[in-house]
Amino acid sequence: MSRLSIAMVTAAVALMAGQSLAAALETVKPRQVGMSDARLEQISSITRGYVEEGRIAGVITMVARHGKLVHFEAVGSRGVDDDRPLTKDALFRIYSMTKPITAVAAMQLYERGLFQLSDPISRFVPELSELTVQNGNGETEPASGPITMQQLLTHTAGFSYGFDPEDPVDQQYRESRALGAGNLDEFAEVLAGLPLKYHPGTQWHYSVAVDVTGLIVERLSGQPLDEYLKEHIFDPLGMTDTFFSVPENKWDRFLPNHRWDRQAGALRTLGPESWDRFRDVTLFSGGGGLVGTAMDYMRFAEMLRNGGSLDGNRILSPRTVEFMTLNHLPASISTGGSGENPGRGNGRDGFGFGLGFGLVTDVAASGVMGSVGEYSWGGAAGTIFWVDPVQDFVVVAMIQLMGSPWPLRSELKVAVNQAIVGD
Repeated sequence: MSRLSIAMVTAAVALMAGQSLAAALETVKPRQVGMSDARLEQISSITRGYVEEGRIAGVITMVARHGKLVHFEAVGSRGVDDDRPLTKDALFRIYSMTKPITAVAAMQLYERGLFQLSDPISRFVPELSELTVQNGNGETEPASGPITMQQLLTHTAGFSYGFDPEDPVDQQYRESRALGAGNLDEFAEVLAGLPLKYHPGTQWHYSVAVDVTGLIVERLSGQPLDEYLKEHIFDPLGMTDTFFSVPENKWDRFLPNHRWDRQAGALRTLGPESWDRFRDVTLFSGGGGLVGTAMDYMRFAEMLRNGGSLDGNRILSPRTVEFMTLNHLPASISTGGSGENPGRGNGRDGFGFGLGFGLVTDVAASGVMGSVGEYSWGGAAGTIFWVDPVQDFVVVAMIQLMGSPWPLRSELKVAVNQAIVGD
C-alpha cells in the first residue's frame, strides 16, 4: 500500500468513525497536557510504515494523559484480504488482555471480604484440592502445599497452558483441551486430572490460572462470569462493545485475525476457527475470551489510572489499585517462562508481576524507555495496553496478528515517551 493510499485510508477513517468515538473521552491538544504535537506524529509514522510494508493489516493507537485523549488513530485496512478501511469502532480479539479485567472482578470480591489472598483456592474450587506435580523424572508427586489466591493471581500456582509441545506436562494440557470444555465447572473437572508443572509458589509460569479465577468469581458472586463483568465493570464504565460472544448486530465490525507466514514473508488470514469460538460462547474464559474495541479498553485502563473510578462510577478503591500494582513476586521468582509477557523478548530483566498486571521494576534493566511502576499486559493477537502512573498516561494499541514477530510494542513505548515535554 502506497503512502498516498495510507493517507486516504486514514482520512476515510476520520470521516467514518472519529468524531463520535473520540467524544467518549475528552479530547485536547497534546500541548495542553505537556506533550508535543509534532513528536506524537512519530506514532503515525511508525504505524503507517508497518502497514505500508505489509507487516500488519491495520492498527489502532490511543494515548491519553491526565485523563485527556490526545491521540486516537486508525491506520490501514480491516485485513490482508479485506481492504476496507479500519474503523475506530472495530472489534478485536483482546485475548489475554481479558486477564486484568478478571483480576479487577476478583478484587471487587476481595474488597467485599469474600476471600483473603492467603486462602487456598480449594476452598472455592474443591475439585482442585488434591493436585499433583510431575517431576523431572516424569513421576507425579503430591503438591507441596495448597495453591493460594495470591499465587493464582500472580501466575505462581504451578498451572500451565500447553504451549510447549516438547514438555510432557504441556502435552497433557494440549491433549485434554481443558479450555474446550462446555463451561467453567467442566473446565475445573478436566484441570483436576492434570499435573501441575511446578510446586505452588516456586515459579512464575503463564497459565490457565486466570480461568480458574473466573470460575471463583462465578462461585463467589453467584453469577455467570459474563453477567458479572457486564453488571459490575462494563456497564458502569460504559464499555458497550466488550463481550465473550459477539452479537450478530455487531458481527460486521469483528476483524479477521492473521498469522505471519515466515516462509512467504507475508500476512495470512486465519480460518473459520478464529471466528467460530466467539459465537454462542458457554465457557467464559477469564484468561483470554473477550472481544472489544480500543475505546472500551481505554475506558477500563483510564479507570485504573484514575484510582479505580471513571465518570463518577467507582469500580475499585484507590488503595486496591495501588495494592494490585505492587510487585507481588518473591525476590527468588522472576517473570521467565513461556506465554504472553510484554516484558519478554529483550533478553533482560526488570519486570515483576502484580495482581493481574506485568510491572516495570527497573527501567534500565527492561531495555525500553518507561517508568518504575508502569503496569501493562498484552494479548496473543498483538494487542497491548499500559498505564504509566509516574507520567500519568495510558496507551492502548490494537492489531490482529498472532505471535507477532515485530517490535511494535517497544517502538510505540519510545514514541509515546519521547513526546512528553512537560507536566
